[in-house]
Amino acid sequence: MMQAKNDAYKRTYNHILELQMIDKNLPKTRNIGISAHIDSGKTTLSERILFYCDKIHKIEDVKGGGAGATMDHMELEREKGITITSAATTVEWTGINEKGITFAEGDQKEIKINLIDTPGHVDFTVEVERSLRVLDGAILVICSVAGVQSQSITVDRQMKRYRVPRLAFLNKMDRMGANPYNGVKALKEKLNHNAVLMQLPIGAEENFNGCIDLIVMKAYYFDGENGENIREEAIPAELQDQALKAREEMLDVISAFDDQMMEDILDGKDISEEVIHRAVRTGVNLLKFTPVFLGSAFKNKGVQLLLNAIARYLPSPVSCEKPKAIDSNTATKIDLQPEMDKPLVCMAFKITDEQFGQLTYTRIYQGTLNKGDTLLNTRTKKRVRIGRIVRMHANDRANIDSASAGDIIAMIGVDCASGDTFVAEDGGVEMLSCEGMHVPIPVIELSIKAKDKEMQARMSKGLQRFIKEDPTFHLFTDEESGETRIAGMGELHLEIYVERLKREYKAEVDVGAPQVNYRETIRGEAKFEYTHKKQSGGSGQFGKVAGKIKFLTDERKEREDQVFRMVNEIKGGSIPNEFIPSCEKGFNDVMNKGPLAAFPVINVEAYLQDGQSHDVDSSDLAFRIAARMAMRQAIKDAQPVLLEPIMKVEVETPQDFQGFVIGDLSSRRGVILGSETTDTGDAIINAHVPLSEMFGYATVLRSGTAGKAGYSMEFAKYEPCPLFVQEKVMAERKEKLAERD
Repeated sequence: MMQAKNDAYKRTYNHILELQMIDKNLPKTRNIGISAHIDSGKTTLSERILFYCDKIHKIEDVKGGGAGATMDHMELEREKGITITSAATTVEWTGINEKGITFAEGDQKEIKINLIDTPGHVDFTVEVERSLRVLDGAILVICSVAGVQSQSITVDRQMKRYRVPRLAFLNKMDRMGANPYNGVKALKEKLNHNAVLMQLPIGAEENFNGCIDLIVMKAYYFDGENGENIREEAIPAELQDQALKAREEMLDVISAFDDQMMEDILDGKDISEEVIHRAVRTGVNLLKFTPVFLGSAFKNKGVQLLLNAIARYLPSPVSCEKPKAIDSNTATKIDLQPEMDKPLVCMAFKITDEQFGQLTYTRIYQGTLNKGDTLLNTRTKKRVRIGRIVRMHANDRANIDSASAGDIIAMIGVDCASGDTFVAEDGGVEMLSCEGMHVPIPVIELSIKAKDKEMQARMSKGLQRFIKEDPTFHLFTDEESGETRIAGMGELHLEIYVERLKREYKAEVDVGAPQVNYRETIRGEAKFEYTHKKQSGGSGQFGKVAGKIKFLTDERKEREDQVFRMVNEIKGGSIPNEFIPSCEKGFNDVMNKGPLAAFPVINVEAYLQDGQSHDVDSSDLAFRIAARMAMRQAIKDAQPVLLEPIMKVEVETPQDFQGFVIGDLSSRRGVILGSETTDTGDAIINAHVPLSEMFGYATVLRSGTAGKAGYSMEFAKYEPCPLFVQEKVMAERKEKLAERD
């Protein structure tokens, strides 16, 4: 008995010591993501980070005959050479010299980095969204040849949405046409960054040999088979003047974040390294400065210096902007504190279904999570016991007993949805929910049909898993045709899921032609007034609503993805307050099916101005029905119009084919936004083109440019269709309905 008690005390004491160590090391933790345009070298950079941090002992390439990059663990990722799903890992970085270096927040010779590698293709942009939602910092990778590309702009917008501090890494400095000055210029002009070079290249293109650090004014070379041996030398004589000029420009920019530093520069005093690091760190964490670093991940140059910058400048869970949670009782936002002894609050940001249960990637914001704890899901109000906690390394996992504030781990066997908040029971935080993430709307759909009943069961199982894992993947039955349809962010997005059905579930399916997800809206303003009155013995139903609807402008939207808004202008209690939510639900009921072609209605603002109730017969149902009927008629009277998705298309082509590309895009009802010429002489053409005109474009572009051009495409906006397109779409929908009848 005494021995058991002593053992219990020992376990408790060791656990306390472990938690104290976690808390003490929290300033040494960095939660970061790597994001960029497709084919900018994100996964290659991740592979080098794993190697230099001794997480792996052999470097694999993204493309080629080897085993494939560590973070691209899916078979399809390795076949296609692209990242499809984000992957997480944890590494430790000790600096580039034997003595250790001084990083941010004290003398820290070992930094723990929770790293997430995200996809670059726009079809998988939700992976970037949910990763950035839970990260404290990021690396924006830019190709030093192509510069800022279309998806670079999207990724930057996502970073700004979640207020994520970032460093920029100009990759592929060994490529022909690499130009760091153009990269910085693009960051300033296209992304409005206050960007400045922190390094200068030694050599150019195939002769790129190393970097000059403008803070310590030393040259660094990367020797050895994999660039693992860092050699520090004096700056080459021929680059001395250029380096001094670049350092002066750098100090001028970053001195804006340190008043004493600015005064010392004006007085001609020497500026210490630590003062410069502090000013850079301040600017980065205020989201007002983007330091730019150089390298070639593929050629193993510059990555270790970037790791030093991650440790020095990006925030820890302690110093980052405090994450917010919403109190459901008061609708107010409160700060979550990264302290281990506070009640637990954590967020599930990504889920995958696996053979042994659901794997739930989780960011812990506050408190401590222990194996065996019982938590409350604040969305479902259900309690769940945590049986197993793991730390992820791509697709591998290691069991752990506990994790605390600031950590990113995964729970196994927990049934939940992406975005759910888990809190400690009876901790006074049961009403808290972490702020959600932005989920883009799908723009393309296609029909899918199993070849027999056995395949149908397999297909259904796979599709249910996919919609649970990916909030941008939608599954529904078309009312007009009775077909099973899937919707997503692009052709590649849906193609990948169809291929996964065949490989992972052995489900042979027939796929229909891709179709566009149109929307409907209104152009005018219309008044509404409707009375719902029904008497059938006993209590009846009575509810009257009146008001107007008009187009919801961008200025009036409370959030980027808002499609409907109700304004309550009821005065004098003509409609009792308890029935107002029912009116809003009734208005919203009509939004999923417009009057023109039964597509969802967006961008409508309803003003509830008057109404009437009955002491006995009024009810939630009566007012919901009245609002529904009133809205249905009002939309018909407000000049409804069909909207089509417009895509932002960026084509890079040799100059010889520029005329063909512009002519072809124009023939597809495209609007040319502009063109520019790269240092290599290629043309980059930007255009807005309707999605309906872009099917099969890859084949046409390849044949028309002898396979020398490439393009990227992402959703830009919805715009009214031309009349002939609207009439065609309406006729097709009407024909489908007739066939079904």
